[in-house]
Amino acid sequence: MPEPFKRAAVPATSVFKPDLFKDKVVFVTGGGSGICYSVTETLMRFGAKATILGRKADRLQAAAVQLSKDTGSEAFAAPADVRDIDSLHAAVKATLEKFGKIDFVICGAAGNFMAPIEGLSSRAFRTIVEIDLLGTFNTVRATLDEIKKQRGTYIHISATLHYSGLPWQAAASAAKAGVDTLSNALAVELGPFGVRSNCIAPGLIAGTEGADRLVPQGGEDIVESFIPLQRPGSKHDIANATVFLFSEAANWITGQIMVVDGGHVHFRAPWLPYPDSVLDPKSFGELFKGSKL
Repeated sequence: MPEPFKRAAVPATSVFKPDLFKDKVVFVTGGGSGICYSVTETLMRFGAKATILGRKADRLQAAAVQLSKDTGSEAFAAPADVRDIDSLHAAVKATLEKFGKIDFVICGAAGNFMAPIEGLSSRAFRTIVEIDLLGTFNTVRATLDEIKKQRGTYIHISATLHYSGLPWQAAASAAKAGVDTLSNALAVELGPFGVRSNCIAPGLIAGTEGADRLVPQGGEDIVESFIPLQRPGSKHDIANATVFLFSEAANWITGQIMVVDGGHVHFRAPWLPYPDSVLDPKSFGELFKGSKL
């Protein structure tokens, strides 16, 4: 049986023109760490200036310093809690004082943990919904006037959790489903003002807290076998999708959910080697030996 082909992640800087976002300002919740840190770094490498938001001021300031050093652009730390709209208004005001405008917004702040329904308290459920869904609404509400002025763009970092019933992820699944529909409503309401709103739904992204929690230790190979492109995602993959959706190449794309998951959303019809799997039924069992379908 031939070895599966594994397509490598490609940094956006090898695809798009270097000054793509010169003079643009991006406002990023959750920008101090994880996927949104990498996305912010990529946008800054294309010339954007960035305000990053998070609750831990010291960590956020260190992230802003590092981003500025690594990219040659300018990152500004604005401590805020997306559950508190007043703190978001303060961050918007500080951004305008610093950079004068806001062109792009990434709603990326998120919370999650694994828990069965019977072990999930009302308070815990509410906390995830408040961070993921209410936090997205609050971010939109606080930035809306400025985004309308600039005919700007929203990108909401969603997920693929809610595309099927996923155990131990009820709160995050419900919240992200709400983010998707909120984005669609924004696209319709704000389209006449020249504002676009889209979601990016990452699949399994290597090197993130989510991947560490969701993939059982020693189960990496099994999980990869469910992904048609035969590898977990990279933060580059999400950054590339963000660059595209913010670029003029996507100026007629709004109200969409871009799934970036290597085809994993179709895992119930998993990739099989052909023609071996057809000719020899045993190969199906061997391919998923030890897994729990």
